[in-house]
Amino acid sequence: MLEEAGEVLENMLKASCLPLGFIVFLPAVLLLVAPPLPAADAAHEFTVYRMQQYDLQGQPYGTRNAVLNTEARTIDADVLSRRCVLMRLLDFSYERYQRALRQSAGAVVIILPRAMAAVPQDVIRQFMEIEPEMLAMETIVPVYFAVEDDALLSIYEQTQAASASQGSASAAEGFGRSCGHTTVPERHPPSSPSDDTSHGHHDWVLLHTATANGFQMVTSGVQSKAVSDWLITSVEGRLTGLGGEDLPTIVIVAHYDAFGVAPWLSHGADSNGSGISVLLELTRLFSRLYTYKRTHAAYNLLFFASGGGKFNYQGTKRWLEDNLDHTDSSLLQDNVAFVLCLDTLGRGDSLHLHVSKPPREGTLQHSFLRELETVGAPPEARLGHGIFAHPGASGEPQVAAHQFPEVRFSMVHKKINLAEDILAWEHERFAIRRLPAFTLSHLESHRDGQRSSIMDVRSRVDSKTLTRNTRLIAEALTRVIYNLTEKGTPPDMPVFTEQMQIQQEQLDSVMDWLTTQPRAAQLVGKDGPLLSTLERYLSHYLKEVRPHHVKADKRDPEFVFYDQLKQVMNAYRVKPAIFDLLLAVCIGAYLGMAYTAVQHFDLLYKTVQRLLKAKTQ
Repeated sequence: MLEEAGEVLENMLKASCLPLGFIVFLPAVLLLVAPPLPAADAAHEFTVYRMQQYDLQGQPYGTRNAVLNTEARTIDADVLSRRCVLMRLLDFSYERYQRALRQSAGAVVIILPRAMAAVPQDVIRQFMEIEPEMLAMETIVPVYFAVEDDALLSIYEQTQAASASQGSASAAEGFGRSCGHTTVPERHPPSSPSDDTSHGHHDWVLLHTATANGFQMVTSGVQSKAVSDWLITSVEGRLTGLGGEDLPTIVIVAHYDAFGVAPWLSHGADSNGSGISVLLELTRLFSRLYTYKRTHAAYNLLFFASGGGKFNYQGTKRWLEDNLDHTDSSLLQDNVAFVLCLDTLGRGDSLHLHVSKPPREGTLQHSFLRELETVGAPPEARLGHGIFAHPGASGEPQVAAHQFPEVRFSMVHKKINLAEDILAWEHERFAIRRLPAFTLSHLESHRDGQRSSIMDVRSRVDSKTLTRNTRLIAEALTRVIYNLTEKGTPPDMPVFTEQMQIQQEQLDSVMDWLTTQPRAAQLVGKDGPLLSTLERYLSHYLKEVRPHHVKADKRDPEFVFYDQLKQVMNAYRVKPAIFDLLLAVCIGAYLGMAYTAVQHFDLLYKTVQRLLKAKTQ
């Protein structure tokens, strides 16, 4: 056909057929001078964050694939096989996610809104419940998250409009396969009812499908691989008590890492940014008390900011092994009064003390529980009556009921289930080693989705609540350490006032610092800014501050992390495969018409002349 077209053009030039030459060359000239698509319209580059991929206790979790090069569709399309499925958070559900996986989607991209604080609470709660289910199911489908921008929203809307006609487009795809276009999926979705009643509508849908714009989604990274020799780092520091060598030790623990379905989006404001914020504020307060001999207590205080808390408390496990199994002298070996773990303390008016074994009366941990327990006491207990009342030497109920009457307190007893691969709370690591320990949290259950969600952002932490809970814990600890209740100190007399009061601005600045960076264990390097700043902060108030590192065993690793968690994705504007066929037909028809006009130019000339004469007459 190209040779024949060349002969036609040669004859036209020889015959000086200007009108026909104008007809033939005009479309090409228009295509050349037409303004091209802006680069932003032809392609868009944006950052995507891959779903978790890790192994824990030999069990794989999350997505096992990172490479993506396929055409985009929304979840409304009938054919999702080998397609990149785009879903907005507001339209996301576990059933739709499962449907994409069942149809062997090429990838899933979940588009998150720019402002998480504006997302309705029911949507946030629903997604928090879905995240653990997504991670529990291993999949080879790459799953990515992207933050919405104007260009990405436009891509989604155009893809959604194209996906709406996919049911009727299957006929066109079948026609494309019969002509040798093997890239079109083989599945024929059922035709819509309108196809049986309106051929015109079907033709319009067919044309729209053939000419509509599509988007090819391509990631810039390579296949993920295991990260070797990754270190999980924890930091400890201490305040030595006044007195002999055999002083009892109170251990205060909080893990600093966060967890969510995507590591680069895991900021963990409440879990466990609030816990580590309370720990840092307690180091400041008690370091001031231990500065002066008059307020220097006869207790050692050991502070531990643990790493790997979201991965079965790996940092705490190794720290206990190092102190109890591989050393001759340690504060953990001598005389541990109790271990207080802080977890998720930034919301609500409830506090729960989670224990593996209820503390015995007469122990220091029971005294601490007694100070906290009256927070949730009924009115008669707050008057010194009832089963919740624990009068001191003055016959009055404890401080919490007087200073924080709005807080509801309870003790939650849960035995350690050694058959489970993952422990419920951090205190269970200590309880397994027969150390008295408990976890304080506003969550009643360890299965609450708030503990492992990318929705746990800064706006979910209430500054006043966090300040109140910090003060409550500090007051209760102080009354236990200095035995204030037994000494007859009025329960409504706060300890931390004036220069010693809890600083909400300090807590807010720490929370802001923690939540401006993702704190997934896979991303917190031993020499990174997070740990460097944390170590400097603790060194300012504590003594003997030093890091502890955990590295997985090479032969039988307890945890394995993978890379390629953050990539750049490109969305290229493309036409469907059927468009090439349609374009070839149109070009062939155009050249055929031009060839026919040249071959029968005399007849065409006479016909036009006759029409012009008839019009003038």
